Amino acid sequence: WQSQAEESHWLMRAKDNLRYEVIHHNAAHDFQIKMPVSARAKKINPSLGDYWEARLIEVEYAGKIRRYITSLTDSKVYPFKDLAMLYIQRWEIEMCYREIKSDLQDARILRSKQPDLVYQELWGVFIAYNILRRQMRFIAEHAKVSPLRISFHIASMSIINILRHTPLESAGNLPKHLAQLFEQSKIFVLPEKRQRQCPRVVKIKAQKYPRKCQSIS
Repeated sequence: WQSQAEESHWLMRAKDNLRYEVIHHNAAHDFQIKMPVSARAKKINPSLGDYWEARLIEVEYAGKIRRYITSLTDSKVYPFKDLAMLYIQRWEIEMCYREIKSDLQDARILRSKQPDLVYQELWGVFIAYNILRRQMRFIAEHAKVSPLRISFHIASMSIINILRHTPLESAGNLPKHLAQLFEQSKIFVLPEKRQRQCPRVVKIKAQKYPRKCQSIS
């Protein structure tokens, strides 16, 4: 990654079966580690050596221990709690992109065919998304719940319908329509998320044909 750009770094979740050896303790939940280089990586770049170093951090979030590895090895410049919050923010950004693509855009691709117009269209989508999120925060305040419990799909469709059906000549009535929407804030509230009872697993993909070959005679 160092060859991609100056001062480029990475931060990601650590796998449960991560193989590593601690070479230095920065703090109680902050370690310098070394990990074996895979045979495939050696084949691509023989100069990599047998091991490579990184930083492993552990934090408690939502009652669970989360582990992350990163190339930001200086624990004084980059405190491990700040790095953990950075990853959480990055995950929230990915969730925003998912909402934009699946709900706001309705899985449609961008219409623009030129780079400048693509940027312009993306900016428009991002502005619209943040406006919707701002209104959802107001809805959550009326319902006295966390904004995370407001259904993005239902709230966005309701707000878009108000904008779509409000005549341009009566745009001054828009705050009144939004106020009426806030009075119905409880219909947008999602139930509290249940705690996972069983560990996450990957389901076996259903096979179209039997696995064992059968004689046709």
